Amino acid sequence: MQYIEEQTFNKEDFSENPLQVGEYEGCTFLNCNFSNANLSELKFIKCTFIDCHLSNAKLNNTSFQDAKFSNCKMLGLPFEGCNTFGLSFEFINCMLNHSSFYKTKIRKTNFKNSQLNEVDFTACDLTEAVFDDCDLTRAQFYNTIIEKANFETSYNYTIDPEHNRIKKARFSMMGLPGLLTKYSIEIIG
Repeated sequence: MQYIEEQTFNKEDFSENPLQVGEYEGCTFLNCNFSNANLSELKFIKCTFIDCHLSNAKLNNTSFQDAKFSNCKMLGLPFEGCNTFGLSFEFINCMLNHSSFYKTKIRKTNFKNSQLNEVDFTACDLTEAVFDDCDLTRAQFYNTIIEKANFETSYNYTIDPEHNRIKKARFSMMGLPGLLTKYSIEIIG
């Protein structure tokens, strides 16, 4: 297994020419195509992905430790298949629609200005996560730990307080209907 450190990959198409199995530390991926690529068994430590396309990539035992994704298209990613050791990332201006974080432990994760439509957060630990200006249309929260999480600037979420742990989570008044959906009540004002 190879070890690659602080290398920049620019406009590479890894869906056609697969990235070699190895450990990538402090690397930057710019405008790269990983769509439908097999990223299984790869390790990305303190790597940055900018303007990349990762939709439908395979993530079996893939390691992401302190990974940062910015302006990336990441549709349908199965994050629950990732290696859980040190699993941590940040998403800024990303499109993560139809992705799944089922049963992952991703405390303190930052999601900023991202689309999270129909993302599965079932049984996920999102303690102290921050959802800053994110669209959570039809995102699934069930048996999810969102204690001390911040949803103040996000919208279109539906979270049932009876089926999720929400102690000290932060919501805006505008988000209140998303917490009361199952009661079919009208909130005026």
